[in-house]
Amino acid sequence: MEKKTLGVMIDCSRNAVMNVKSIKRFIDLLSAFGYNMLQLYTEDTYEIAEEPYFGYMRGRYTADEIKEIDRYAGLKGIELVPCIQTLAHLNAITRWAEYHPIIDCNDILLADDERTYILIDKMFNTLSKNFTSRRVNIGMDEAHMVGLGKYLERNGYKNRFDILLKHLKKVCEIATKYGFKPMMWSDMFFRLLNNGEYYATNKDFNKEIIDAVPKEVELIYWDYYSDSEKHYDNMIKAHKKFNNNIWFAGGLWSWTGYAPHNKYSIRNTKAAIKACNKNGVENIFFTMWGDNGGECSYFSLLPALCYAAEIARGNSDLNSIKAKFKQVTGCEFDKFIMVDLPNVIGKSKQPNINNPSKYMLYNDLFLGLYDSTVAPGDKDKYKTYARRLRNFDKTSPYYYIFDALSALCDLLYTKYDLGLNTRQAYQSGNIERLKEIVKEYTKLSKKIKIFYDKYKALWFNENKPFGFEVIEIRIGGLLLRTQSCRERLEAFIEKRIDRIEELEQKLLNVYGNNEDFEPKREVISYNLYQNTATVNII
Repeated sequence: MEKKTLGVMIDCSRNAVMNVKSIKRFIDLLSAFGYNMLQLYTEDTYEIAEEPYFGYMRGRYTADEIKEIDRYAGLKGIELVPCIQTLAHLNAITRWAEYHPIIDCNDILLADDERTYILIDKMFNTLSKNFTSRRVNIGMDEAHMVGLGKYLERNGYKNRFDILLKHLKKVCEIATKYGFKPMMWSDMFFRLLNNGEYYATNKDFNKEIIDAVPKEVELIYWDYYSDSEKHYDNMIKAHKKFNNNIWFAGGLWSWTGYAPHNKYSIRNTKAAIKACNKNGVENIFFTMWGDNGGECSYFSLLPALCYAAEIARGNSDLNSIKAKFKQVTGCEFDKFIMVDLPNVIGKSKQPNINNPSKYMLYNDLFLGLYDSTVAPGDKDKYKTYARRLRNFDKTSPYYYIFDALSALCDLLYTKYDLGLNTRQAYQSGNIERLKEIVKEYTKLSKKIKIFYDKYKALWFNENKPFGFEVIEIRIGGLLLRTQSCRERLEAFIEKRIDRIEELEQKLLNVYGNNEDFEPKREVISYNLYQNTATVNII
């Protein structure tokens, strides 16, 4: 069925704030693929007058930048829609004393406080001046602890669904004041009525609850995790019980490290679109998140982006889709999708969203927290992947992505099992083997520097500089740690120290349950740098 709205949302809040030049490039591609909407997800990364700490040092878009993007999008037939947060997910502002009085707990605004609504009014005032569209995504998702912090201290325990509804109605009043028609992520309606569970397809909502939800709010059913048409079908039916207009938001997986998951995105999108068509959902968009540092290039998802647009318009012929991709990008679909390769390694019960290219990059060489996922011989794939990615068309405007990922794979070819091999040689007292391993540490340091240079070029091609300091802290820390571990190994070999305490420890299985280390050799999905590099406090 023909879609009224076919859009994309890009996350500009998780450190990587796409620069204006790159957004224009992205808009050109969206237009060519047949999209007609772009949402910029900005938690605090947009300028608000008289709020100097809102987005401070975060690469926030200025009013002039938003207006420039808005004008350019309009010329290309793309509606630029603001996508903000008016309840939770405002983590970055919680560090500033300026906002402490209006934080309930965690990253959640304090509901039913006039100062909160003064800030939200400023948000809408800003949007009204900079965006042509009068549609707005007000967020309000994943506010799991709403009403359980400062709100609880002031008011005692209140029904949290009632807190949400009262806050929503106030936000809608402000939106209406500035001429906006709001949409919001729908999960909190389900979570607060179903013990925190969103994907509850058999939940019955009584008429009182249904009638309480403002009808002017359009509900966005978001779901990125299933390849079952039946699952999506059931969830859409559950949403229809509210009698609000329903949108669907799928996921183009850009949020598990440096490499994307095009194939997984494509598989899930196919099932989701079938369910949307079956249930008459006319407004669809696809999210591209940047969880835990915005490491992945959104341009690396172009195959999934093209596929999603074509399948949404009813074209399921893969050859035709590939031809469209070649027409728009100048690249072969099957070659471009090689960007997925850094995560295509090892065995797993859930083989499609694993991200060993991230957690094994940061896995500490001496602590070895994720060594239990390493199977013998797996690392050899990275040598092949590095070559294949490096041999991508060097004249392509997207080669810089392949160049960076090739360097990542080359790095992982050396690092993937280095910690495991180090521990085994140390614990067996094999000094000659340790002497050979030390050379790998020197080689690894050089490869880390190469990857850093390649990735730095990628980042500054696409994003504002703000947020790159986090990448430098991570990669710089990895480099310094590699050098430090090498020096300690050398000291042990030369008998200047008598032991390396981390290597004396018995490794436990990362899967938990006090299982033995050895039996498990399965890759996993894990995306938090701070819990990958160490078990200590960052």
